Amino acid sequence: MLVWFYLKKHNLKKREFKRQRLRAQPLPPEYLNILQSEFPLYLRLPDDMQRKLAGHIQVFLDEKDIVGRDGLEITDRVRLLIAAQACILILNRPGNYYPGFRSILVYPSSYVAKNTRREGMLQITDTSTRAGESWHRGPIVLAWDHVLQGARDSRDGRNVVMHEFAHKLDEENAAMDGLPLLPTPEQYQQWSQVLNAEFKVQQQKWADGDEDVIDSYGATSPAEFFAVVTETFFEKPVQLERHHPKLYEQFKQCYLLDPKPWAKSKE
Repeated sequence: MLVWFYLKKHNLKKREFKRQRLRAQPLPPEYLNILQSEFPLYLRLPDDMQRKLAGHIQVFLDEKDIVGRDGLEITDRVRLLIAAQACILILNRPGNYYPGFRSILVYPSSYVAKNTRREGMLQITDTSTRAGESWHRGPIVLAWDHVLQGARDSRDGRNVVMHEFAHKLDEENAAMDGLPLLPTPEQYQQWSQVLNAEFKVQQQKWADGDEDVIDSYGATSPAEFFAVVTETFFEKPVQLERHHPKLYEQFKQCYLLDPKPWAKSKE
């Protein structure tokens, strides 16, 4: 038991040393060119956050396997734009670079997935077209055309990479239920109160057909609510704070940053 404990401690130290070394390395000039031309949100970040994001990207690319499906070639551009959008969520969050899975599967465009559900004694299988999904304790699946659109338009409130990686943050707290790990224990009660109340508001708006800055898909479940609000928080922070100030404050505390200054700056 002691041998296992010391081996684990040694491996953790070794991994953290490697991460520190990777974070200290600058991105290659060709990577910076891709970020500057394809990911305008990067240009709106303050210089210190640009450097921090670059460090997180280095670790992410070292620890995750990005695999092409249906003939998609995985280039540095594909890898970098996925990593950059995923790492925005963990820019200031202490954590472990999305633990519990390693593979990211990327299709050229929206793909067809099978759905299986039970209704009584019947097992029903149908199909749906998807832009992305996150398998519990498994890989993330993404459609490259949606990844690229999300990177290029960082003000429309829709970002499939942020959405699916928000599910992975949610999953770190044992269940995918809209309750991620929060920085301090004191935050959980207020988070639950605010998120539950806001979720009920969104369900009512969805039922009434009313529009909101938060996409109506967020009303389908607490897990989807957290993922959809994450997209809105990073891409439409000014509007989210104006219409849902208490919700915005909770997400500021969750992600340990305030993206409003980015939204007000120009690329």
